[in-house]
Amino acid sequence: MIKRYLSSFVENDLKSKMVFIGGPRQVGKTTFALSFLPDSHERNPAYLNWDYIEDRGMIKRGEIPPDEPLIIFDEIHKYARWRNLIKGFYDTMKSDRSFMVTGSARLDYYRKGGDSLQGRYYYYRLHPFSILELNSNPTQSDLEILLNFGGFPEPLLTGERSVWRRWQRDRLHRVINEDIRDLEHIREISLMELLADELPNRVGAPLSIRNLSILLEIAPKTCKKWIEIFDRMYYSFRISPFGAPNIRAVKKEQKLYLWDWSILDDIGYKFENLVACQLLKYCHFIEDTEGFNMELRFIRDTDKREVDFVILKDKKPLFAVESKTGERNLSATIPYFNERTNIPKFYQVHMGTKDVLKDGFRILPFNTFCKEMGMP
Repeated sequence: MIKRYLSSFVENDLKSKMVFIGGPRQVGKTTFALSFLPDSHERNPAYLNWDYIEDRGMIKRGEIPPDEPLIIFDEIHKYARWRNLIKGFYDTMKSDRSFMVTGSARLDYYRKGGDSLQGRYYYYRLHPFSILELNSNPTQSDLEILLNFGGFPEPLLTGERSVWRRWQRDRLHRVINEDIRDLEHIREISLMELLADELPNRVGAPLSIRNLSILLEIAPKTCKKWIEIFDRMYYSFRISPFGAPNIRAVKKEQKLYLWDWSILDDIGYKFENLVACQLLKYCHFIEDTEGFNMELRFIRDTDKREVDFVILKDKKPLFAVESKTGERNLSATIPYFNERTNIPKFYQVHMGTKDVLKDGFRILPFNTFCKEMGMP
């Protein structure tokens, strides 16, 4: 079993509070939770799944297995009174046992519905696998596998295209027909499926809600709402522009990316999406483990000059990243924005192997960048 990047942090936090594990469907949350049990198996008595009838009865009766130092509740947010139940367990037993709660996007959705658990838990967002989780010394082959199969465990670790295709179809069906239908009560499910099919064509470019709404023949307000739903369900995410004062920065445009880049056909957009996911994972990792306010943004001015990504920490820029499939030429926008913004460092990452310094700026392989920046 591969040890995930959050393991040591979660293990430490379990000593003082409950730990909630959220994230995309099929990202490996249950497997991750079970790794903290001596017998990492679904039928371990310390693992209680609301979807199991026997476990459900125990949970509703307020019973938990005795002599288990860690109790894992999976999908318990499907129970209407789960917050008060968990609160009671924790308040009466926290001195001699730990609690972990896992769930899909619905856990993130429901935990925000009240504050009865405030101060009693830490929340972590588990991301798909990244290059350094696959190999601490990644090769070009590792990068190619990650690009082609995405970071979700089942298709990635199997490495078979037939498994990848079947998994893709099943995942999208479950996100739309289970998570979204249950939470949002959307009637036009078929139109949401069309939107999901269209979003990969919008990756990396300024997102036009108006154009999408015209294509799908729906109101712009409806289109915006549906994209927000896809963001909440961990299907997509959007980033906003960085408005530096000395550039004529765009203010309202956003760029959209997918949590699973492997469905993209164009290698340039696929690589850019992979970089976006790695940087978002970095932001969430710092937020969830250290408590800083992290943001992933991009730079774009009204003359359409652009650098793909900027990382902000407590509103202050840390570094910017431009992604390119080629490994030679420095993007002209890097020195341009370097002169006009307070961003301290710019990097240009690529899919190749050459690591060079050009005009004072680093052009380096994506694998090297991840290692040197301490990416999770």
